[in-house]
Amino acid sequence: MEYTQLGRTGLKVSRLVLGTMNFGPQTDETGSHALMDAALDAGVNFFDTANVYGWGENKGRTEEIIGSWFARGGGRRDKMVLATKVYANMAPDGAPAWPNHDKLSAVNIRRAVDASLRRLRTDHIDLYQFHHVDRATPWDEIWQAIDVLVQQGKILYAGSSNHAGWHLAQANETARRRGSLGLVSEQCLYNLAERRAEMEVIPAAEGYGLGVIPWSPLHGGLLGGALRKEREGGAARTTSGRAADALADPVVRAQLQRYEDLLAEHGLEPGEVALAWLLTRPGVTGPIVGPRTPEHLASALRAVALELPDGLLTALDEIFPGPGPAPEAFAW
Repeated sequence: MEYTQLGRTGLKVSRLVLGTMNFGPQTDETGSHALMDAALDAGVNFFDTANVYGWGENKGRTEEIIGSWFARGGGRRDKMVLATKVYANMAPDGAPAWPNHDKLSAVNIRRAVDASLRRLRTDHIDLYQFHHVDRATPWDEIWQAIDVLVQQGKILYAGSSNHAGWHLAQANETARRRGSLGLVSEQCLYNLAERRAEMEVIPAAEGYGLGVIPWSPLHGGLLGGALRKEREGGAARTTSGRAADALADPVVRAQLQRYEDLLAEHGLEPGEVALAWLLTRPGVTGPIVGPRTPEHLASALRAVALELPDGLLTALDEIFPGPGPAPEAFAW
């Protein structure tokens, strides 16, 4: 496994991030523990979760599964860089949302941290991430709450997710005035097929020393050989939701066909190339992979060692050109 610094911090993290969103809803506790053991054995030291994972009536279940894995001992917790998130209302779906039980008020941040620590069976969270933008809470209040938690030893670093470039600037300028460390990472939607983050989010992250952690690196499975799997009858993940809508677009299908044909010529697996491509991008710490099986994890691990030749990178840019940087992308 390769390691890098998380943004401008001294924290070393693996170039792959183990995403745990499937733990509970799709992978049971035993299977989840096996995947975490396999990731740890392979040198993956960066696990990402969120308080809301488990979803519906089972919100918080994913953190509980990670906590039961930590409880098995063997130095598991000490070897991990643990990231979780705060924002969502934790009331079961359909239940009334009580005021101040979601978003980023100081009240909810304090409540949510303590609840996550109980579920995770740990005394601290390494990276505490704001899962979405809270347009009602000022950054001064957010940083006041975070500074207290850092002083208490409950969290070490703060990061963001799904924030715009100007949010990153606003957050870190406010933190600077307060003498706080500010955001050290941004977790955003970024992959070969969805490159809008290159316009402003990634440049802002680089400018402020934030590590970029891409989620959905295979774009809901579309970049994992979706057309080939469709022909073979194995594209279950791409038969519903956003991926299914994209596959219904003939332009997208033609683009994906060019992609798969190109990689077939090189004898490469599409999903592994999509991950390896992200590892070549400026500012990227490591993509989040959400394996459901040991085979999925093994494929993701191979991507870390995969070197893409310049000619292939150029061809990928021709298929998925991206918007280009701001303001040129929209001004000229």
